Amino acid sequence: MAIKKEEWSVEIKPAHGWLNVNLKELWRYRDLIYLLARRNFVSLYKQTILGPAWAIIQPLLTTVVFTVVFGKIANISTDGMPQFLFYMAGSVPWTYFARCLEKTSSTFLTNERIFGKVYFPRLCAPISTVLFTMVSFFIQFALFLVFLTFYAVKPNPVVHLNWSLIALTPIVLVEMGLLGLGVGVMISALTVRYRDLALLVSFGVQLWMYASPVAYPASLMITNYPSLAGIYMLNPMAPIIEYFRAAFLGTNTFNPGYLALSMVVTCALLFAGVILFNRSQKTFMDNI
Repeated sequence: MAIKKEEWSVEIKPAHGWLNVNLKELWRYRDLIYLLARRNFVSLYKQTILGPAWAIIQPLLTTVVFTVVFGKIANISTDGMPQFLFYMAGSVPWTYFARCLEKTSSTFLTNERIFGKVYFPRLCAPISTVLFTMVSFFIQFALFLVFLTFYAVKPNPVVHLNWSLIALTPIVLVEMGLLGLGVGVMISALTVRYRDLALLVSFGVQLWMYASPVAYPASLMITNYPSLAGIYMLNPMAPIIEYFRAAFLGTNTFNPGYLALSMVVTCALLFAGVILFNRSQKTFMDNI
């Protein structure tokens, strides 16, 4: 009696090459990405009294602290913009990037159990983190638009919207997500072997914030240290934050060339991050 050959609907093969990203497979698992993103959002605010309201409270408190400390006490220039709006335009995009980085940097450690029990493309986990963090960004950005409208409708408004730049907002938003994804998966790959990095992520993010024009204008650095302007703008978040202030407030210190440079650096970091991530996922369960 002939044995009927079994037919498989899905065949799982070992990945060959460091940059082996199957986009079709990721698309097939889009429902899982949605479920993981939903799980992350629910678990973040589970058993909290205020729930998603924290997405509004946190940027408000951050902006108030920046306004008092850097605007009132330190008296740092805000390029003629209202201080509260200036700092909020910097803290909202920065918070999105920082959360993407911090959450994706612990991908292997937080998903250790599920990674060891069932197969799915491992990149689904960090991608879902970027998507669920985007929900908080939209809430915070909507709050920013409320304050922006208040200042824009006043007689002789100081802020001026640049509609040609505003049209680029979706592209810049995607860049921020990819930047957080790239750096985050790079760190997550390294933390498999070097757990000390997990403890340094929050501290590193704080240092990165002060190296970015969140609490001060980039013009302050460019004016005082013109020879270091090019090096300073290699920080991909610096042109992004300047873009938000130029697009929604009307500051005149934005340089499109620096934003293009930011995108190139983002692509390089994403490329390096995916390579390290793919290399680490092969031996993840042996090293964890």
